[in-house]
Amino acid sequence: MMKNLKQRYCIVGVGNTAYGRTPGQSQAALNVAAIRGALADAGLTTADLDGVLTKAPTSTFPKLWAPTIAEALRVHPNIVGTLDQAGATNIGLIQYAISCIELGQGEVVAIAYGDNPRTGTRATYARARGGDGAVAGLFGAPSSYALVAQRRMHEYGTTKEQLAHVAMTHRHHASMNPNAVFQTPITYEEYMASRWVAEPFGLLDCCPVSDGGAAYIVTTEARAKELTKAPIYIRGIGQSHPSWEFFRRPDMAASGAAVSGRLCFESAGMSTADVDFCEIYDCFTIVPIITLEEYGFVPRGKGGVFYEEGNARLDGRLPCNTSGGLLSETGMPGTQLVCEAVRQLRGECGARQVKHPEVGLVSQQGGILTTHATMLLSLEGGR
Repeated sequence: MMKNLKQRYCIVGVGNTAYGRTPGQSQAALNVAAIRGALADAGLTTADLDGVLTKAPTSTFPKLWAPTIAEALRVHPNIVGTLDQAGATNIGLIQYAISCIELGQGEVVAIAYGDNPRTGTRATYARARGGDGAVAGLFGAPSSYALVAQRRMHEYGTTKEQLAHVAMTHRHHASMNPNAVFQTPITYEEYMASRWVAEPFGLLDCCPVSDGGAAYIVTTEARAKELTKAPIYIRGIGQSHPSWEFFRRPDMAASGAAVSGRLCFESAGMSTADVDFCEIYDCFTIVPIITLEEYGFVPRGKGGVFYEEGNARLDGRLPCNTSGGLLSETGMPGTQLVCEAVRQLRGECGARQVKHPEVGLVSQQGGILTTHATMLLSLEGGR
């Protein structure tokens, strides 16, 4: 459990680049800009860095990526590492940073992701899902997640109309986010008229391919209290990774959220009742529905109803994806969700600010429900 660690840990700075299209910005430049932004937000400089951790750019997967970013920052860190859990990597890296600091290898660690698949290469996004998947025509994520959605609809009665409310809710939140790629609200009629991608998904069910970078700084509570901004405490972390290709699993439409969420809540000594808002990985509209159900916020089969009834809106019972998420803020694989959770807890989100939040949950997922990680963040003194 987190309480068994020698120290308490905090996120003290977050930063991001512009999202969408960043022509002329290399993958390294996006990582560096995001890290420098997070350091400035924390009141720190590169001279304070003991570690640089990265998620590899999805579009190219270069080797020795964290050392490359360290060199671009002109630092010689004790800790470097590049983890591949796809979209779940961002929380996995936080857990690794905490482990390194616990072992006395450093005190201030930057975690970053940056990629330019929109203006660079996006070939990775079109690859077949393994040998069997290629034969079945499973090219890219949309066709695979579409099968997951169809299975969920068959088993629990989730409807296309409920998927619409996920897309509309997240876009509504993005309309209040000046950094979001898509800020124009969408109507139900516009959603239903969007061109088909892979049934039951239309274009508005799918996150965009986006350039951009985001980063955050992890350190100890003692160091955090020396800085000017209020630290955001890492209260719990859980991971659980189904790992197999989804079409080989006994339950094709299940993710790792149930176990990951349980481990996270146990490590924090908290429950779903303590959570004021969620930033949930939403690469496709079906994913937040599955995740909310598996975390236990709603019963199985009721996640779509939860969205349909407006509970996930800012003025609802549990605001979700307050920045617009992957569907509307940026299709980057999840780093931005951590940034949004930190800003919400600090009260920095303007028109999209959740009222008096104390505890926020961040969900991360990779592959086709292949990996999953969960994190709980809070203000000091939060529940």
